[in-house]
Amino acid sequence: MIKLTPLLAACVVALPAWAAAPAELPLERLFADPPLQGRLPRQAELSPGGGWVSFLRPSAQDSEQLELWAQPAAGGAPRRLVGMPDLLGEREAQLTEAERMALERKRITQRGITGYQWCGRDDRTLLLPLSGDLYLVRLGEQGVQTRRLTEDESVPEQDPQCSPDGRQLAYVKRGELVVQALDGGAPRTLTEGAGETRFFGLAEFIAAEELGRHRGYWWSPDGSRLLVLEVDESGVPVKTRAQIFADRSTMTQQRYPAAGEANARVRALSVDPRSGARQPLPLPAEAEYIARAGFFDDGTPWLQWFTRDQRRLVLTEFDAAGRPRQITEERDPAWVEVHDDLAEMPGLMLSGKPALLWSSEASGRRQLLLLDRVSGARRALTQEPEPVGHRICSSATEVVYSVARERGRSQELFAIDVQGRSRALPGAQPRQWRDAKGDEDCRRLLVTRSAWGQPPQLALQALDGKTAAVALAGDAADPLLAQLVPQPRELQLSAADGRTPLNGFYFAPLKPGAATARHPVIVLAYGGPGAATVKWSWSRDTALIAYWQRRGYGVMALDTRGMAHRDRDFTRAHHRAFGAVEVADLFAAVRQLPAQVPQVDAARIGFFGWSYGGFLAARAMLDADTPFAAAAAGAPPTDWTLYDTAYTERYLGLPDGGKAAPYAQANLLARAALLQRPLLLIHGTADDNVLFENTLRLTQALQQEGKLFDLMVYPGHAHGVVGRRPKLHLHRVLDAFFDRHLQP
Repeated sequence: MIKLTPLLAACVVALPAWAAAPAELPLERLFADPPLQGRLPRQAELSPGGGWVSFLRPSAQDSEQLELWAQPAAGGAPRRLVGMPDLLGEREAQLTEAERMALERKRITQRGITGYQWCGRDDRTLLLPLSGDLYLVRLGEQGVQTRRLTEDESVPEQDPQCSPDGRQLAYVKRGELVVQALDGGAPRTLTEGAGETRFFGLAEFIAAEELGRHRGYWWSPDGSRLLVLEVDESGVPVKTRAQIFADRSTMTQQRYPAAGEANARVRALSVDPRSGARQPLPLPAEAEYIARAGFFDDGTPWLQWFTRDQRRLVLTEFDAAGRPRQITEERDPAWVEVHDDLAEMPGLMLSGKPALLWSSEASGRRQLLLLDRVSGARRALTQEPEPVGHRICSSATEVVYSVARERGRSQELFAIDVQGRSRALPGAQPRQWRDAKGDEDCRRLLVTRSAWGQPPQLALQALDGKTAAVALAGDAADPLLAQLVPQPRELQLSAADGRTPLNGFYFAPLKPGAATARHPVIVLAYGGPGAATVKWSWSRDTALIAYWQRRGYGVMALDTRGMAHRDRDFTRAHHRAFGAVEVADLFAAVRQLPAQVPQVDAARIGFFGWSYGGFLAARAMLDADTPFAAAAAGAPPTDWTLYDTAYTERYLGLPDGGKAAPYAQANLLARAALLQRPLLLIHGTADDNVLFENTLRLTQALQQEGKLFDLMVYPGHAHGVVGRRPKLHLHRVLDAFFDRHLQP
């Protein structure tokens, strides 16, 4: 067991003096209406004219159903614009399988109005899709008026986008790109040739799920051209996915490229929306993934593309004849992270063209830099001691960006001009998490601020610092929340290498007498790349932690090497290895815990994780050296040859039929004989991300080894268990499992 040095021991924060009788928290309250944290606004946007802040807000009657709201930017009461009953009456919204999958890619689990956009450059018109059709919402002197634009629910208009001037609308229908005037006129189809395996203007599965690109076409700034992606999935293998419901089973054919298999072929076209004339924008054969696309202000189209191994990211532009020219590239011996930081800086001209903003990890941590669009020459812009998060917005001469603080546990907002002079934006303070969206001119920001136990709050803030911030809509949290919020104890933990500090929180049990007696612990960890959970921000697990504390459990939250918001060396720990570094760190941290919290019973420590965290939970139990007494694994990938190309190959490389060393050592089926302690597997039967086959394969492997384990399936549920009653049931299952195996 690793011992703390006296210096580290002195740094441990003392436990707060808890009240003798903590507020009660029944499990049912965690999933009841209204939510403990209040009905928080989401998808907030500043209107083009600056007069409104729009957002989606859970209905007062049902927090699972979203409505469209707006609030005057100058202050005033929020106003409900439209809800699903206003448009559909008593009818329920109908979604095709393609629409359900698109929402799953965006991790939207609510019903009702799940997306919208402002049309044009004024504050009068919004567009929203609902139940397969499109609706206009107009704000005028007569109040809110709605108009149904399309009348065909059975074949949805997908991914609608207004032209920059707000006069035209484009969308995808039956796989073809269509344009339609907003003031009337028949729709016009711009493409031809769509079929079962070919479509235009939509993001393919890999782009949406793994690259964060949810669009497949873009308007030019003046609306005279469209950059359109054509996708050919004919080479992608078909997976037959069973959607098993309680009363039926549906067999769904899904084009899903598992690791090592063929991806969709994607090519780019420049399309004239008036004539439909198309011009190919060619890329080299090594361009496997188109990660980002768009137009520069002068109308030049550009693409960011990856090689298949994702060690090379290239920015290419195209001249009027469609000839490509490389502007810059990023290389990394492990992988290059995708980003949205490309922007023009017209206040700084380089080689006769506006400088380009870009980001790179070449220095060892993500920083912003300036590019010469003609020569490709680079100049460092930020020199932050911790990684830059992302560009928020930019004006001609200034960039607003987020940056990590406190070893990745906090995030703050800064502005920097093209000369490299930076300043913190008002409101900066320790132990908080701030992010923002900017308007088109980057003069005003929609700032989201949260802290541990404090739900996100939204405010409109002027960048000049002269105008007072305007607090925006959001229901007040239930007063009970303030009585429940557990204050974390910062743990001083080292990774398995003995030198890298890990972020960890500990929450002592609140059951009378438990904190001073030997008590069990439940560990929460994700362990996978691209995320972090130990942060000074609002956590959806806040109430769950408080609930477990009241049942006599201590709770430990941990971020292992390989997770986000840290330097490049930290985040590349998964290179060619899943189930190695993060498992070693998890075991090392758990074994350090009793030295810092002597009341912890090292023989009664459990683990709960979902998705990659589910893989980590199952992997931890399939180990002869595990420190865990029991673990619950939700939706776990168990055989990485079943998972998709872009994600899996980024970290593990090509599988060689599963024989490649990184795949073999991460395969949980081969470790089934090592199970000696209680394991609970949980999975939705309609999961189209981590296919249910993962749990079925591990189930079979464990049965063949004669191992006993628990299994809970959720019919019809996808990668997450959604809905208040199913989620309540899931946590009752967890309660019963951990009580059975961790309580004396």
